[in-house]
Amino acid sequence: MTTLSKTIQGGEFLIRETAAQDVFIPEQFNEEQKMMAQACQDFIDTEITPKIEEIDSMKHPDLVPSIFKKAGELGLLGVSVPEEYGGLGMSFNTSMLIADIIGAAGSFSTTYGAHTGIGTLPILYYGTEEQKQKYLPKLATGEWAACYCLTEPDAGSDANSGKTKATLSADGTHYLINGQKMWISNAGFADLFIVFAKIENDKNLTAFIVEKTFGGITMNEEEKKMGIKGSSTRQVFFNDCPVPVENMLSDRGNGFKIAVNILNIGRVKLGSGVLGGVRTVISKSIAYSSERRQFGVSINTFGAIKSKLAEMAIRTFASESLCYRAGQDIEDRMASLAQEGLPDAEAKLKALEQFSIECAIAKVHGSEVLDYVVDQGVQIYGGMGYSAEAPMERAYRDARIARIYEGTNEINRMLMVGMVLKRAMKGEINLFEPAMAVAAELTSVPSFESIDASELFAVEKDILKKLKKVFLMVGGKAAMALQDRIEDEQEIMMNLADVMTEIYAAESAILRAEKLAGLTGEDGAKHQIAMAKVYLYEAVDKIEAAAKEAIVSFAKGDEQKVLLMGLKRFTKPDFVNVKELRRQIADYMIAEGKYPF
Repeated sequence: MTTLSKTIQGGEFLIRETAAQDVFIPEQFNEEQKMMAQACQDFIDTEITPKIEEIDSMKHPDLVPSIFKKAGELGLLGVSVPEEYGGLGMSFNTSMLIADIIGAAGSFSTTYGAHTGIGTLPILYYGTEEQKQKYLPKLATGEWAACYCLTEPDAGSDANSGKTKATLSADGTHYLINGQKMWISNAGFADLFIVFAKIENDKNLTAFIVEKTFGGITMNEEEKKMGIKGSSTRQVFFNDCPVPVENMLSDRGNGFKIAVNILNIGRVKLGSGVLGGVRTVISKSIAYSSERRQFGVSINTFGAIKSKLAEMAIRTFASESLCYRAGQDIEDRMASLAQEGLPDAEAKLKALEQFSIECAIAKVHGSEVLDYVVDQGVQIYGGMGYSAEAPMERAYRDARIARIYEGTNEINRMLMVGMVLKRAMKGEINLFEPAMAVAAELTSVPSFESIDASELFAVEKDILKKLKKVFLMVGGKAAMALQDRIEDEQEIMMNLADVMTEIYAAESAILRAEKLAGLTGEDGAKHQIAMAKVYLYEAVDKIEAAAKEAIVSFAKGDEQKVLLMGLKRFTKPDFVNVKELRRQIADYMIAEGKYPF
């Protein structure tokens, strides 16, 4: 755990250097956390993997609920719930780790995430003491299953535009809820619904805790989906559903804030929640490439296959690095705010809100790495990859939803840039001062500081400093040129988001490899060092392309020329032999027979 005095604010990675000793890396998980992860893996191996076809067929409606209850008996559903409410009360990063391992459970990972995240946490963070005492023990043990009813046919990304209504009864004892919700995970077997509705003509939603037994709840049949077929997804209709007034969650009109903050948790958990699946696909691809022979040799001897395997691992390594870095920063901030005297739930919410930028980055990066990895997995399997008889077909279909739920990646990209700019305007992040310094630097003579290339990652850290200048230069100029209109220029916002995401991912990979080298020696971390170097090399090109597209979209004439010259100055890569580094990484994985990092 990092010292509280060094805790960084959300979004500050763009303007602050972070020391390797100040980040958490997954290699640091303790024995208790590793044992919990192993118990989770054993659960998947015994309860999920042998029944994966049966789960996806949904022919036995009691199967998933029975597996869900077994997860509850093992404590897997109560990782984040305090002990006084029947849970395990484990740390935030431990809950990230369990979400990571469950990611290998196919459809069940959606069932798990919907219950433990958006289904349970609204009560934990916003419920009254009476609500917590009544509901959390049932949810933590799996006695009850929960779902989250926010999306409507005409209210998806614009969640606050929902039309579901809650009307106070004449005697003032309960609300009558009327409306329609769609894409509700776990709805088919849920006992408890977190429902968002508007009271009278309120601008913002209000949240309610609704028990299935209250009545007035009907559903459509299970949705026919492209993937995650074994997870329950239904439309839910509320017809004069009576909800006692004491089941309002938090205050009237606070529902939209609850939805936003709970989605922050969902986003960072989704970032880690894809990792188990990603590693499984890589390991299966390694195994298949060893068994599959063409031209008299295993296909894993071919450079093209090695390149694919290595690139799958490199992007996964970066995603792991940024997720657990963000998870620990959130956890440290929670502890810091609690020390300052904030109540526990408030401290947790405030910390998550402060790191909402990193939460969005984790979601976007993780879901896109997942899509890349499953696509390459299909390619390595070749014709078998397209067959429903082999595992890649299901992985490919299941992966696609990750870029849509918990807020589409497009929405998340715009959110992360919008949040950075808003915080800069409020003075919460000192972004404009460094941006002005970079602007001044553009018209000055370039300085040529000597770098001690013998020091591990000295060259890479200098490149990272310059990449941060790219964001400050382009983001600062775009904000000045477009002012209030910048959020309407969605293409430019997404360009800036890609710059931010690649900076955070590349820096996280480098810091993890550096910290690991300090623990094991450089030779012990040589493959991680190789992955970090290749990731940064590729990130420079991605950042240059995104920044160039943004510049030519808002700047003209001499200003455009100056910005493009600055971009060229700040995006010079370290020309490492990426082919050899990828081969080194692939050969190690092939020898190990799995993703070994």
